[in-house]
Amino acid sequence: MPDIVIIWDDEDDPDGNFWHICVEGHGLTRTEVEEVLRDDDSDIEVSRSSGRPTAFGWTSSGERIAVVFEQMSEDPRMVYPISAYPVPPPRAPRPKRRRKR
Repeated sequence: MPDIVIIWDDEDDPDGNFWHICVEGHGLTRTEVEEVLRDDDSDIEVSRSSGRPTAFGWTSSGERIAVVFEQMSEDPRMVYPISAYPVPPPRAPRPKRRRKR
């Protein structure tokens, strides 16, 4: 999603997304969240708990994070980050076992 507008609440708003993600959250920065949202290689999945889209990707510091967001507009493309947190790297697929006959 390289050409998107990312909507942030005021940094002084304790009820806003910046405060929730960057101040109270998991030590993530605004830049890290934006890197993942703008990266074409980030995987977008639907959150099982909230039903919202979630971007899974890597920050420039080498950390894999998930960013839960709300799509506010399609044209222009605007998203509102709701939450972000570190996640482990995806597991390699298990090799298929042959069944003994």
